[in-house]
Amino acid sequence: MKKIQMVDLVGQYQEIKEEVNVAVQQVFDTAAFINGPEVQAFQKELEDYLGIKHVIPCANGTDALQIAMMGLGLKPGDEVITADFTFAATVEVIALLGLTPVLVDVDPETYNIDPVAVEKAITAKTKAIVPVHLFGQCAPMDALLQIAEKHQLFLIEDNAQAIGATHTFKDGSKKKAGTMGHVGATSFFPSKNLGCYGDGGAIFTNDDELAHYIRGIVNHGMYERYHHDVIGVNSRLDSVQAAVLRAKLPRLDAYCERRREAARKYNLAFQGNKAIILPKTVNNCGTICSTCDCHVFHQYTLRITNGKRDALATHLAEKGIPFGIYYPIPLHSQKAYKDTRYKEADFPVTNQLVKEVISLPMHTELDDEQIGFITQTILNFI
Repeated sequence: MKKIQMVDLVGQYQEIKEEVNVAVQQVFDTAAFINGPEVQAFQKELEDYLGIKHVIPCANGTDALQIAMMGLGLKPGDEVITADFTFAATVEVIALLGLTPVLVDVDPETYNIDPVAVEKAITAKTKAIVPVHLFGQCAPMDALLQIAEKHQLFLIEDNAQAIGATHTFKDGSKKKAGTMGHVGATSFFPSKNLGCYGDGGAIFTNDDELAHYIRGIVNHGMYERYHHDVIGVNSRLDSVQAAVLRAKLPRLDAYCERRREAARKYNLAFQGNKAIILPKTVNNCGTICSTCDCHVFHQYTLRITNGKRDALATHLAEKGIPFGIYYPIPLHSQKAYKDTRYKEADFPVTNQLVKEVISLPMHTELDDEQIGFITQTILNFI
């Protein structure tokens, strides 16, 4: 059996090696390293894939979130509501801009932000909601869009983990993750479903005026060289990374389907075990999601309910099986983001999840032998 990796980037590279090498060499040959043809072509191809008017590439996913908030004109003191159970980058950029983070609890089945908690947290100072499409599926966008419209709030999608996922609205219409709010932000970190070989990110919007403003922000506030019309930053996707992403983008749907297939095999192995809660998929498509594209399984995350999650983690490490605990500490408990406004009673779901979740290896190169070894090791221990 091949060594099990949490994410097998080497194996994935071997499949596209020739195409990537040729594309990267072409960048070196032309020396068009910044805003070159590869970046422009990738931007257009991603716009077509997502069905959105504007993709603005940038240096990383954290920048994408920050620039999106800058583009919307949020001011210090404005309140921004987001999920307590997620990676710190989401709340980090809120704080960096002098905005006021407002953390709320999540749904116990999907781990995505709870719309009821969002509405309860709205005040006169609230200006935006940032749902995180966690682990590979969309937050409850029907409810969140309704809340945003009702209270005249911006909706900023953190799509770092769910590019390629599709949300089906109650009326049957569909949209890609990251394209439903006023603006979306994503990351192309190497381990993402669509990942480059370094850092990279992008902002999405259908708003022409907002897109124009953001294009200035990412380039030192310039639309014309040495003319600084807005306050900006230096955040650009380089051409080498764009070349890698161009090779991967046509394969993204296939990559996501391989992840779904691995998830189905995990689910079948664990199904019926009372100590294991399987990942829940949205749109009532069932636990074994075999026909839809609502979940792209950036992570495959179980809940271990018998109090032995940490012991299982130790056991997996001893057996050479990598794992992740996303996330071990709630954001409201992190030293940087503690606030007297928060009460532990406000976060019952998050406080339970951090004790129970464990993510298993998930990538495009997982084979049946590896999945069988992982699942049997867990079942034997449980």
